[in-house]
Amino acid sequence: MTTDTPARLLQLLSLLQTPREWPGGELADRLGVSRRTVRRDIDRLRDLGYPVQATLGSDGGYRLVAGKAMPPLVLDDEEAVAIAVGLRAGAGHALEGVDEASVRALAKLEQVLPARLRHRVSTLQAATTPLTSGDGASIAPETLTVMASTVAGRERLRFAYRAKDGTESRRLTEPYRLVSTGRRWYLVAYDLDREDWRTFRVDRVGDPFATGARFTPRELPTGSAAEYLRRSIQRRPDAYEYELDVTFEAPTEFVAARLPAWLGTPVAEPRAQTRTSASAHSEGWCRIRGTTSDPVEWVAMRLAMLGCEFSVAGPVELVACVRELGGRLERAAGHPGGGESGVGAR
Repeated sequence: MTTDTPARLLQLLSLLQTPREWPGGELADRLGVSRRTVRRDIDRLRDLGYPVQATLGSDGGYRLVAGKAMPPLVLDDEEAVAIAVGLRAGAGHALEGVDEASVRALAKLEQVLPARLRHRVSTLQAATTPLTSGDGASIAPETLTVMASTVAGRERLRFAYRAKDGTESRRLTEPYRLVSTGRRWYLVAYDLDREDWRTFRVDRVGDPFATGARFTPRELPTGSAAEYLRRSIQRRPDAYEYELDVTFEAPTEFVAARLPAWLGTPVAEPRAQTRTSASAHSEGWCRIRGTTSDPVEWVAMRLAMLGCEFSVAGPVELVACVRELGGRLERAAGHPGGGESGVGAR
């Protein structure tokens, strides 16, 4: 019998988080208590915000249902290791869908992992190779988790930084946000030594150290870390900025879910004459017009992998790149001379 009420509540919560309905009698047997105690413990969980639903019957059952807020979860060893490995794999590259929230979750999880589980996570990750990864530089997950912790805790961050020309420096910052572009991670932070806002490529950061000194966040000039990063990249002397103009034979929702947001926001277009009847998304058309400094080769590949018909109107460099890519794909498929491939340029 479990006489320690907090321990019993955690055990009860762990059982309820299994996706099934638990009869009151079975819960009482598992916990070694009376059904009356189970009912009291269920009430305690509800008071803590856990949405426990009861069903009527001779042996009333209980199950945990979705609520308005996300209550803390109780994970066993295998579940904790699986989640940590998955988050680490995504955080190591700037993969789409793995944003700052995912890295914050990893930071919280690794902070409370026992040493034995942390060792298992590291061993498993070192012994496996993902089939796919981001096309940017890889990053040690520990670097991201330290940064994410200081962002969430509003704690000053010190680190070594290597500039593009190889110059080494030490930076003391007030970290604001981590931003993933789909190819790289960036830190947007206020640089205390230079008394100005800066963006830092995380793959160039070394020895990140949380100083423990708290700060009150300053107001970012643009209001959005993603927008500040975009403007920062475009201001760089070596940045080639161009206007993107692409039309897609697909609904806005389809395109927005598959292309990075910084390339532009798809806007619905009047239905045009379709170039092919084979499109699975011919129920709508949309168009992206935006400014980007991403390499045209990379943009062309992302467009080709989108999974719908599209047509590029500009810039001319991207039109030429898409045409060359389309021809190469045609030849690779054994169709010299080209033809409609779904990779369009006009």
